[in-house]
Amino acid sequence: MRHQQRLYFLSALKALADENRLKMVALLMKSERNVSDLAGLMELSEPTTSYHLSKLRAGGFLHLRTKGNQRFYSLNPKKLEELKRDIDQIDTLLDTDDEETDDSWIDALPMSESDRKVMRDYITDGRLHQVPAKQKKLLVILRWLVTKFEAGVMYSERDVNAILTRYHEDYARLRRDLVDFGFLRRERGGGKYWVTPETEEEAD
Repeated sequence: MRHQQRLYFLSALKALADENRLKMVALLMKSERNVSDLAGLMELSEPTTSYHLSKLRAGGFLHLRTKGNQRFYSLNPKKLEELKRDIDQIDTLLDTDDEETDDSWIDALPMSESDRKVMRDYITDGRLHQVPAKQKKLLVILRWLVTKFEAGVMYSERDVNAILTRYHEDYARLRRDLVDFGFLRRERGGGKYWVTPETEEEAD
């Protein structure tokens, strides 16, 4: 569990490791804003502003609200509190003495023992430490990842990226694999994603 906490802490630090993002957090602490507002206040282009917002959102720091074609962002105060707590407990997070990896949850997964072995080989404390190169093993991981999406829900590409980032930093590769192997379907143009009907039962 401590190892997983360190991974979340590292992910949060990476999301904030940019002066522009820190300024955006400060602005969003005051009020909700859209991309255009932030771009004007930051004196950045809208594509650059969107890029930084995507990093902050993937790190869990932002809430997104849509209204028509507008996307409004606000700060997630719980994530800031979590970061403050981790900073206060930095000595504990850095302590690796007698640390054990807890993968007992894998035993409860509805899959064969050979598939569970793949999970144990490639997952540490709930995160992928490597994406399998062999297709058979990759499919085991993809079948597990698709259960992180709710059947019947339409996800934006950013939503998909945010979910997959929790499990591995190469979210773009995992997103493509989920689509290519038929676990997720994608709207033409890549606007929306959803669980394919064939895998809905597994994702419930």
